[in-house]
Amino acid sequence: MVLSHVKPGNEVIVKDIRGGRRLRSRLFSMGLLPGTRLRVLNPGGYGPVMLRVRDCNLAICQKMAEKITVE
Repeated sequence: MVLSHVKPGNEVIVKDIRGGRRLRSRLFSMGLLPGTRLRVLNPGGYGPVMLRVRDCNLAICQKMAEKITVE
């Protein structure tokens, strides 16, 4: 399942990031690595996807969320 399809409040684990080197590097620098546990705060829709990763809140765009595979 991709991150953009996860309902708010659910906790998932990052499995893979499909994308080029720049996208992967950017997401890795935010702490979104395979094996990372995160909680979806807001699924986005027309705005950013809000996530809780460790003790930080992050916002990523919908297109980035579509490239992150989670379980």
